[in-house]
Amino acid sequence: MSKLSAQAAPTEPAIVIEVRNAKGSVPREDGTWMWVTATSSFGTIGGGHLEFQAMAKARELLCDSAFITDAKYTEHFALGPSLGQCCGGALDLDFSLWGAATSERLTKTTSRFHLQLYGAGHVGKAIVRALAVLPCTAQWIDEREEFEAHGVDTELATHIEKVCVDSVTSEVELAPANSCYLVLTHSHALDLEIVYAILQREDSRFLGLIGSATKRVRFERQLRERGITEQQLQRLTCPIGLAGIVGKEPEIIAASVAAQLLTLPSI
Repeated sequence: MSKLSAQAAPTEPAIVIEVRNAKGSVPREDGTWMWVTATSSFGTIGGGHLEFQAMAKARELLCDSAFITDAKYTEHFALGPSLGQCCGGALDLDFSLWGAATSERLTKTTSRFHLQLYGAGHVGKAIVRALAVLPCTAQWIDEREEFEAHGVDTELATHIEKVCVDSVTSEVELAPANSCYLVLTHSHALDLEIVYAILQREDSRFLGLIGSATKRVRFERQLRERGITEQQLQRLTCPIGLAGIVGKEPEIIAASVAAQLLTLPSI
């Protein structure tokens, strides 16, 4: 379980509310879930009146001995007519008791991407913080001793692995197929070596290099000299981040890059 998932476990009897058979315009998709106890809740099925009604129903079921025995209840909601919401779709909500089996099933987050992040400078740290609450897996790679000792100023999420090695380029060949890569080390020479190694793999899902358009031109020239083809160079993204998000602060770059990774098509 990720750090986020571990925090999701209720400490008192809870009802899990899960979206099923969603049709039309609805707040959240099938499989979205939340839990509700008598005094608290975690997650969201979309907010609004639907969630308000669902939470009230869950708390009613917590006091229902018949439900506690059966441990399962389903209710259909037509969002427009019954709830006065403008979405207009319909869905079923499954209500079930939180237990060991439920916990194991729901807290296994599907990863949207696997990332190798090279570099532990200010931007690297900001990206790691942004990834901490996203459904992904990542390896954060740097060769400096101070990186092994410190890293970030908060606890590292468990779906992010810190890798401190002398030869960071050797980690490229260990990445699974269809991995994403972000290269933003303290050294342009090291950036070049890592990018060269990644381009030779031919199976990267995304390769981002921090820097300006000028840096890209210089890197392209040097990579061509090493035998990298024009087709391979087309897989290089530099500068990184979504167009239209302006700002060079590490946190803004991190938000932009995280959003860019989330736009990648599913595989």
